[in-house]
Amino acid sequence: MKIIKDKISIEELKERAQNRLGEFVKAVVDIENEVMAVDAELHADEEVLLLQEGSKQDNLWGINIYPEMKKEERIEFDSMVNIKPHLGNRNRSINDKKIQERIITIVDKLVKDGLS
Repeated sequence: MKIIKDKISIEELKERAQNRLGEFVKAVVDIENEVMAVDAELHADEEVLLLQEGSKQDNLWGINIYPEMKKEERIEFDSMVNIKPHLGNRNRSINDKKIQERIITIVDKLVKDGLS
């Protein structure tokens, strides 16, 4: 498990995916601090790590990153940590398009893939 504050290469994400889940890497993105935790068996573990670093739970959203896919298809908004009824998110997906766009922007900033 690792917190990404600057950049991570797409190659490292591919290696981490192969070492753990095969096709994807789980990640939790802090949309306020613009960091993400990657490479845990559970999104909840990454959430705890970010909370220990001072993140606020309402700002943490779980995704899956498929490093072998095209950049625009790489992110899947699916995680149990996304269930936040008090914020109007009642399922595993992220319903708010603004939050999705924010996550895409942050991931694009943090993942160095030769295109960004």
